[in-house]
Amino acid sequence: MLQIQQTCGLVLIAVLTSVASAQPKEGGTVIDVSATKGGKYPIALPTAPEGDAVSKEVSGVESFDLNLAGPFKVLDPAGFLADLKSEGVGIEAQKWKDVGAYGVIKYKVSTDAIDFKLYEVSKGNKPSLEKSYKRAGTNTRAIVHKWCNEVVKYYTGEAGFFGSKIAFTAKGKGTSSIMAVDFDGNNAYAVSNNSSTNILPAWAPGGGQIAYTSFMRSNPDLYIAPAGGGRPKKISGQKGMNTGASWSPDGSKLAVTLSKDGNPEIYIIKAADGSVVSRLTNNKAIDTSPAWSPDGSQIAFVSDRNGGPQIFVMSASGGNATQVSFNGKYNTTPTWSPKAGKKIIAYTTRDGGNYDIVTLDLDTKTMTRITQSEGNNEEPAFSPNGRAIAFSRTSGGGGAGIYIANADGTGKAVKVYSGSTTGVDWGPAPKD
Repeated sequence: MLQIQQTCGLVLIAVLTSVASAQPKEGGTVIDVSATKGGKYPIALPTAPEGDAVSKEVSGVESFDLNLAGPFKVLDPAGFLADLKSEGVGIEAQKWKDVGAYGVIKYKVSTDAIDFKLYEVSKGNKPSLEKSYKRAGTNTRAIVHKWCNEVVKYYTGEAGFFGSKIAFTAKGKGTSSIMAVDFDGNNAYAVSNNSSTNILPAWAPGGGQIAYTSFMRSNPDLYIAPAGGGRPKKISGQKGMNTGASWSPDGSKLAVTLSKDGNPEIYIIKAADGSVVSRLTNNKAIDTSPAWSPDGSQIAFVSDRNGGPQIFVMSASGGNATQVSFNGKYNTTPTWSPKAGKKIIAYTTRDGGNYDIVTLDLDTKTMTRITQSEGNNEEPAFSPNGRAIAFSRTSGGGGAGIYIANADGTGKAVKVYSGSTTGVDWGPAPKD
């Protein structure tokens, strides 16, 4: 019996350690971002007792955001023991301890503001984080996104991605459009403004522009347009392919695929005028889909030089390329995680019957499956903090559309946009 008790105690300590670690300068609990899978932080998000439409919207957006954030386990409200009406915006800590909550968020909606309070149950009845936001008409969703970003930053030290946008290609009959949408699937709008085929959007680092390829003048030319939509500027109109743009971290250059010399190769061009800076590849095979690493030092791309399409990595200044993907015979559309100190790429793989999303840590060689046995999934894109991955599902459970999944492979993907889509790219973090 003693042995069992000791073992259980060690397991409990391990679980608690995987959920939280030392105190940051602000005094909050830091969730260990390097913890093993499963160490989610249990947080309770009770709906304000008023129960009006705005209160329900706050609760719904808050729950959606923090479920997607990665480190949190949002508790089921059906199990709450506290009397929410008598508690108001405070808490009776013991009642929340009894349901397994480590954190509790309360809020109050008034005519001109929404006030939030975050409690850490272990610290008692005093809030650890408080924010008040002025209301102006129908900006409830934007307010909650800001608050949830504060919660993520408090616990992890990282910026949240709530309020960011996703660009994608919406496929139609004989045409396709470049669209953008809030990360949660709201407020979709058109970026391209022609009735041709438009593909492969890529956000500029500052978020103000989107590069994409359009056939509006028959040739697949590269354009840059305002991210909010508007008249595009043709940047590269070389004969043949001008596709797969990827911005350098400073926004001054683009890595692209050009076939002007008869074979698709990777080039670096200036973002200002499309002039060629350098040619990176020179191979009889097809080289395409370049992706610039966050530190600007490397380019990942797709090549069939060793048989089927595989992911290769090379210096952004040129030189030898190294194959990094070896699972299956078909691997495409690489994209880099923006997490500092990490060299992780996500890509589309077909190492079974379907197309799936995987990540690969280039240092440890660890491959993590993001999707499996859920239809065909393609075109991954990391969230601005690297915690989540958006991708396009073309068939399978849930139907076609854009989905978001945790980048660590845990949990279930959430559908945020319905429709026939491809070419997903996640924009930068929202500006304060």
